[in-house]
Amino acid sequence: MNSVSSSSQLKIHLPHFSGPHSRNVSDTRKLQLPFSSSSFPTLYFSRSLGFPFRSDFNFPHWSSTRFVISKCVNGKSSDSLESGSGLNDATGPSQVPKQKDISIVKILKEANSLLPHVVLASTLLALVYPPSFTWFTTRYYAPALGFLMFAVGVNSRENDFLEAFKRPAALFAGYVGQFVVKPLLGYFFGIISVTLFGLPTSIGAGIMLVSCVSGAQLSNYATFLTDPQMAPLSIIMTSLSTATAVFVTPVLSLLLIGKRLPVDAKGMVFSITQIVVAPIAAGLLLNRFFPKICNAIRPFLPPLSVLVTALCVGAPLAINIKSVLSPFGATILLLIVAFHLSAFIAGYVFTGLVFHKAPDVKELQRTLSYETGMQSSLLALALANRFFQDPLVSVPPAVSTVIMSLMGFSLVMIWAKRKE
Repeated sequence: MNSVSSSSQLKIHLPHFSGPHSRNVSDTRKLQLPFSSSSFPTLYFSRSLGFPFRSDFNFPHWSSTRFVISKCVNGKSSDSLESGSGLNDATGPSQVPKQKDISIVKILKEANSLLPHVVLASTLLALVYPPSFTWFTTRYYAPALGFLMFAVGVNSRENDFLEAFKRPAALFAGYVGQFVVKPLLGYFFGIISVTLFGLPTSIGAGIMLVSCVSGAQLSNYATFLTDPQMAPLSIIMTSLSTATAVFVTPVLSLLLIGKRLPVDAKGMVFSITQIVVAPIAAGLLLNRFFPKICNAIRPFLPPLSVLVTALCVGAPLAINIKSVLSPFGATILLLIVAFHLSAFIAGYVFTGLVFHKAPDVKELQRTLSYETGMQSSLLALALANRFFQDPLVSVPPAVSTVIMSLMGFSLVMIWAKRKE
């Protein structure tokens, strides 16, 4: 090779070189390449960049070998090489850095970030001007909840949750929090509402009904905002409680409320199947067999989900505004706040005691706190409107929809700030 200045010296690393000349070649050597430093701009190098050499360099048996080239230059030649340091595994000058995606699709996908603000705004609007939500009557609750469940199915894939299934103890703890700890708290506050505060039996039944339903999808989003790596685990917890709610919720309702008000357990099973199981299954099947359709509709699901959630939060409050603002409305509000606060604390403390040796115990505590404290109050509201003749049964679920959302996202802001 012809000799050139030191500014065009390169180190060539041969990590996997093998061939007839391997005995004469060391792992790292300096070569004087037959081109001047002025030709550097025509090549696109970066530190530790791996790419196949061109065969016209006339290196025998090396044309298929993958090289890692690092610069060993001085002077102005370094500037030429630095200009290519941002490329990702480039194989030629045709590849350029990706431009930042600021498309409307990205904006639609990030609409969920507005959810906490939308929940608060819809609550205030329902209190100030109820007619803005009263048109969204009870007959729309089941389809709205079914749409949210369908969105969950479309955005779920079995492969995303394989790792989470490797933590059966955590999944079991979340299930216990949903269907053991929370129903006990609901029964306690339901009894207190009737015996201590003298509220109608239907109010106590409404509180118990809230405690018997499955976890809320909002708990998954709250977990994602606080601890993104725990989101799959949270989704599986909610999915398990949702799937088994077909049988568990009617049984718990019969045990806790059946002696006080009649409960149509068979009707609840059929209704939950329609509202929860069928939409999730449809979303999963669509995602599995028609991915192109899912990719086309997926960007529009977040803003629609935010809109539907806002309606589902504001409408129950607006429709039951007279009951909420009645003389016992403040008492119901106090009981619902105490119920959810106790559930959040119980989930956090219970997890800390059971998993105190886990390396990610704090993340688990926050995840199970959301899972225990946030439940599908909309499902409880739909069941109350469908299976209980007394309209007062729907008041606690209506209040719970708002309080659960506000308390959950308040914890998101508190815990996220502490992590920073």
